Amino acid sequence: MKKALKLSILIPVYNEEKTILDIIERIRTVQLPMEIIVVNDCSTDRTKKLLDNYANDELIKVIHHNSNMGKGSAIRTAQQFITGDLVIIQDADLEYDPLEYPKLYKFFAEKNADAVYGSRYSGNEIMVDSFVHYYGNKLLTLFSNIFTNLHLTDMETCYKMIRADIFKKINIECQCFGFEPEITAKLAKMKARIFEVPIYYEPRIYDQGKKITWKDGLKAIWYIIKFNIIKKG
Repeated sequence: MKKALKLSILIPVYNEEKTILDIIERIRTVQLPMEIIVVNDCSTDRTKKLLDNYANDELIKVIHHNSNMGKGSAIRTAQQFITGDLVIIQDADLEYDPLEYPKLYKFFAEKNADAVYGSRYSGNEIMVDSFVHYYGNKLLTLFSNIFTNLHLTDMETCYKMIRADIFKKINIECQCFGFEPEITAKLAKMKARIFEVPIYYEPRIYDQGKKITWKDGLKAIWYIIKFNIIKKG
């Protein structure tokens, strides 16, 4: 009987005092072998104080940045502490439901996957997203697909479950939200076996703390060009 694969859950955090405890407790309910690695990107609210409650928790490792360096940097920091067989990024807000992990997880045992994307826009039942966010994601995914020659429906999804040995080989260069097109381009260049599965998604609005703006969309276009065409490796 094969040993169950251990999942390393990386949580980059910046000013999420309202949701950080909730998302950690939701993750705990998932029936998978796991570890949780939280990187606090120099939050200015009560996030650090709340995370200090996990100082002696064997399941959770918390790392604090001394300055705010962006989501990509937080993921790069977490990358150094991975001990699991698989990796997934979990945003600290409540848009993505950890109960979806098993949907992605099973593809590694059953289909010999290298990576599995959780698609928010592939026919599953979801809370209605804003017009700008929905079609912005569609356009970025199409633009990325043109260069990667992949047929993804949601390149920008946070839920990308990846084999840890592959993930640890990837040099993450983006400091901020450019991580998504960067990791997709690099997986494509590695000829990774990528699968996609529908997931539940509950978008929050800017009044609730959503951080991505149209400016990040413009940056994503540049990152798609950079990591697919300009960067050779």
